[in-house]
Amino acid sequence: MSVANQDQAEVNKFNELASRWWDPDSEFKPLHRINPLRVDYIAGRLPLSDCQLLDVGCGGGLLAEGLAAHGAAVTGIDLAPASIEVAKLHLLESGLKIDYRVTSADDLLQDMPEAFDTVTCLEVLEHVPDPAQLVATLAGLVKPGGDVILSTLNRNTKSFLGAIVGAEYLLGLVPKGTHEYERFIKPSELNRWARAAGLELVDLAGISYDPLGDKFSLGDDVDINYLAHFRRSQ
Repeated sequence: MSVANQDQAEVNKFNELASRWWDPDSEFKPLHRINPLRVDYIAGRLPLSDCQLLDVGCGGGLLAEGLAAHGAAVTGIDLAPASIEVAKLHLLESGLKIDYRVTSADDLLQDMPEAFDTVTCLEVLEHVPDPAQLVATLAGLVKPGGDVILSTLNRNTKSFLGAIVGAEYLLGLVPKGTHEYERFIKPSELNRWARAAGLELVDLAGISYDPLGDKFSLGDDVDINYLAHFRRSQ
């Protein structure tokens, strides 16, 4: 298995947390809270019925199951074996059919180039050593004319205060040390990498958190967490 573009410490961290993926009050609580927004964003933009969809960095399967419930034929890959085992076990509860594999996007590209109608990779880019390379790999996995949905964290003062100081230290939404500010990615950087890989930006949307109302919402504010919809040129 190719290990060039992975941070083993990050993989180990998610392996250790794997048993808590489907606990909505665990360290993954924020993902449970925003997952319906992410699924709705993707389902609202793309026809998912019978769509051959790849979810890269699928973890315990939160997004993968949400998209499979909309009719997508989902393949989910992750480098953390314990997360994949949890994802497979949860299928016994949900009754959904998803092809889960412990593999890297680079290795899958060797076997299945241009195999998918849609590729999703959410909250992963900020955890790998070379996010630009991962974007290029994702572009190679999607069919010409296919779609790539990415999400990550913007890099600015507001995102530092919101995603690290606020979310990790003041509000306790995620464990301390979850994010490294230096790995956050500006939309302009992501768009540059995507263009170099033959992807064109179709849409950009932000996910915002209202601490007073204790709720997340989709909107135009991409200062902290954002979703990006790209399409591969024909």
